[in-house]
Amino acid sequence: MDREAEGRAYLAQHKIPELLHNLSALLLYHRPDRPREFLIKTLEKIKYAKMTSTDFPYLMDESNVDAMFGMLDVAGQGYITIPQYKGALESLGLSIQDEIYKETDIMTAEEFRGKVMKKFAEMWEAF
Repeated sequence: MDREAEGRAYLAQHKIPELLHNLSALLLYHRPDRPREFLIKTLEKIKYAKMTSTDFPYLMDESNVDAMFGMLDVAGQGYITIPQYKGALESLGLSIQDEIYKETDIMTAEEFRGKVMKKFAEMWEAF
């Protein structure tokens, strides 16, 4: 294996591209005056959250997730379809691999909020 392939394998093994992507998303969302300090504090929060089982630094809070659900539920029926749910996960950069549903299933706002917030937590726990 050449050095470049070894480097790529190393980065993939430790999920560095995903970590940098998520840190960049937080940075662009918050746009702090001191980006380096913000990134350091965010990494410290991730470490602390893993050690203490407290909340991770999320790009979106529950009110943002509720607003997203509202945009998906344009008819105001109180539910969305599974393809809509999977599309939302993909747009947030969250994994849909372990999502096993029938395409005809539906999801309520409460289920959507819980599952999306859980996916955010799982994303940070992976690092």
